[in-house]
Amino acid sequence: MLKLKPKFDLHRDVVSDILRKEASVCRVKEYSGAVDTRILNIERDGGILYSWKGATGTTRIGKFDSNTKQNKPLYTFDKQVCVSSCSLNKEETLLAVSLAQNTRGKERLKPISKCLTLLIEIHPINNTKVLKAVDCRVKVQFLHAETDRRSVLESHLLLLTEDGYVDLYHVLLTKQEGYRVVMANPERLLKTAERVVEDFCWLQWDGHTQRVYYLTHSATHTQDKFLMRCVQFYPNHNCETMLEFPLEFPANLFRTVNFVNLGFDHYHEKTPEQEPLSMKVFTNIIGSMCVCYSQHLKAKQEVSYTVLLVHKDCSKTFRVSLGSDQKATHLHPLFIPIGYHILVYLQDHFLHCINTRQQEMLCHSLFLSGLEMDLGLQCQSADVTVLHSEEQSSGSLLDLASGRVHDADLSPAFLLKILRVPSRCPSSKTDPQRMAALHCLLVYMGNDPNLELKIIEWLCDNVNAFDSFDQIQEFILASLYRISYEKSLSLDKVLPYSSVLDKKDIPACLLEVPGMLCTTELHIEPVFKGKARSQQGFWSELQWNTERTKYLDADPNPRYRTSHIQANWDKLRAERRASSHMNHIEENTKKVLSMVDTWCLDKKLVPLFQEEDHQHRALIGLTVDKLREHLNRHLPRLGKKKIDSLVVNYVAKLLELIRHMLESAWLKFKLGPRVLCLTQQGSPGEWSVFHFMFRILEAMRGLCLPLPPGYHTLLAVFAVRCLPQPTFLQYIDHGFLQLTETFVSRLMTDLDNSDANERLKFSILKRLPESMEQRIYHMWDHPVSSAWISRDYVRTQLEKLNKSKGFAFSGRDKPGFRPEFLPLTYLAKILSDIEEQAPNPFEEQENVDARFVEETALKQTLILLGFEEK
Repeated sequence: MLKLKPKFDLHRDVVSDILRKEASVCRVKEYSGAVDTRILNIERDGGILYSWKGATGTTRIGKFDSNTKQNKPLYTFDKQVCVSSCSLNKEETLLAVSLAQNTRGKERLKPISKCLTLLIEIHPINNTKVLKAVDCRVKVQFLHAETDRRSVLESHLLLLTEDGYVDLYHVLLTKQEGYRVVMANPERLLKTAERVVEDFCWLQWDGHTQRVYYLTHSATHTQDKFLMRCVQFYPNHNCETMLEFPLEFPANLFRTVNFVNLGFDHYHEKTPEQEPLSMKVFTNIIGSMCVCYSQHLKAKQEVSYTVLLVHKDCSKTFRVSLGSDQKATHLHPLFIPIGYHILVYLQDHFLHCINTRQQEMLCHSLFLSGLEMDLGLQCQSADVTVLHSEEQSSGSLLDLASGRVHDADLSPAFLLKILRVPSRCPSSKTDPQRMAALHCLLVYMGNDPNLELKIIEWLCDNVNAFDSFDQIQEFILASLYRISYEKSLSLDKVLPYSSVLDKKDIPACLLEVPGMLCTTELHIEPVFKGKARSQQGFWSELQWNTERTKYLDADPNPRYRTSHIQANWDKLRAERRASSHMNHIEENTKKVLSMVDTWCLDKKLVPLFQEEDHQHRALIGLTVDKLREHLNRHLPRLGKKKIDSLVVNYVAKLLELIRHMLESAWLKFKLGPRVLCLTQQGSPGEWSVFHFMFRILEAMRGLCLPLPPGYHTLLAVFAVRCLPQPTFLQYIDHGFLQLTETFVSRLMTDLDNSDANERLKFSILKRLPESMEQRIYHMWDHPVSSAWISRDYVRTQLEKLNKSKGFAFSGRDKPGFRPEFLPLTYLAKILSDIEEQAPNPFEEQENVDARFVEETALKQTLILLGFEEK
């Protein structure tokens, strides 16, 4: 399921270097003693702090620089000590260390305390200051604020104690002799400590964002509650509580204080009974916050976990049944952030990939179960620590036992394998998994062109719609959603995401997962404090997202549904005259098509965007208009200019996406320019592309979205080549195929006048609208075409005659009068007189003259009387 990329290996990157140094200290060629290397902490800059046992009975601390891949010794204790917590300031001048009492050896810390906390000057090694000597665990962590200052003569240290409080020490530094950095006033250090957190039972440190999340008990006269709070530390070293919201847990749940992301204590082992709750907070820079926790249930045949989505103002609790013959070997699942997904993994039992942006339906989250379920880790999940950075799209996994760190991401190959599950499998089981895998591939990983080609290939191989959803519609909507969601998280609820949401009767298999019970709780009541709105970045976005969620939840139709445009589309097609509204629609279309023209692909294999298509030009402009109107109503904060750009880009991407799909199919089936020739029969590859194009047409009609100009012409060409004539005509009669002027013109000129082709042309001409008939008949060199031109000309002129006044017939006075066939002579005389009254009456009729009409009419009369054959 996961694609793991090696990032750090303790043995490869550190131990081999330590052995060389110890060999140098002992003056031997190779050092073979045990060094007992242990990872202590990972700082904000990616530096890894570690300790090892020296050959001379010492304990040493070093740092691995992730940028230079170099190791640097920091400090040496002259005896073996138990380092339970460690942190280094950004300038690498101060080292904070918390030492645990060594109860197993003869050496004990003096005075005898469970924990001794020291602040050590290491640039150069000089002074040591005792900060704490207490009977509880103490965690140490320097703040690493971003600053442009080259020389910083102050550091700020957090001391977090098991007694449930956090102190902030402001350490002033001074330079001596130009290079020695020492504490300016160490005797006053303890007096300047500032209490920033009081009475917590669970705490998480986020080094990348410089935040502390903590849980505190809040007893009221009605009930016991816990409050989750967040303290933000600023570059100026001030801090402020930014957010709080209630959580409900049993009052006796926390027997011991839990620390998260505060280094690795190798001397404090927890038993499962000491961890009734496992909890972690994950955030994303665009304004999402997820609180994930699981509680230990007495019934080991069931696992319960909750994902609280602060940015969506809701929480979801899942209870997964493990079966009567299965028991969980681990009490808590592992939570792994992968982009905007949260992976919940219980080894040998299940994997749940939760979509934290589109959480309304379970089918947008991937759930897999079974003993064969594996993440690809080479260790037990209980030994894995998740490292998370708000700026990164994926998390990192640390196997503390082996000392390996891997960057983890979802595996495209695994997700593609889910898509390609054979259709003989029950659809009720596979369709939800396909849906979730498809959206994950398209939205989360969709920027990879090679991956998109593989998905299109899968679409070509699975043209028929699945039982519960239309995969082409999902492909189109998810791909379009991807280009916009990165702009603002608040677009999640206003842009179309899935065609399933438009269905009145959603299939049951998309709403539930066998073996899982999901309950949703709305309105978690987050309270923002301080300067959240005035801040730029995460806090402003998070507050905006929560407020928009409440507003949009109150709106019955917050999400733009493409089907809602149908009534406007029908009304627009009924309009025959130009209007200001039509001109506005056309301006929208021009903006979209001008943008498409600027995107040049390497190979323009498919002849699209090469003709006028008035119907779809109007639909393009209407789509822009209605989507812009929707976003302006729901997201005015984005601004009209940004919304206009976003909408035009959205529709342009839609048209370009369809062309990309066709070009991929063109290459897959190795089609060439011959497919545009109407005189040949279609090959099996052309039939496959025709079927694929027809499914695209069906999907787009269902969504009421426009197609690129030229699409209907290309589809009609494939239809002529691939379908029998009766079937082709039935497709036209039922509205599946649209006759375009470009297609009919080619049909009239490219096909000869064989009996079969004549029948086809006659059938096409009968089905043409009147506005197109007049132009098409002139392109076919055939007696029937000539007869139609004559009849149309006569009808038009006689209609003009009936409207005129004072017209007199005096044919016998004209020279050249021929009385042989009086009806024809009478007609010719009328036409001649009409010609005399107009300078150029045949301008739009390709200069048809009366003599031509006379001869044609005579020929047709003889045929009707049986004197001449056709």
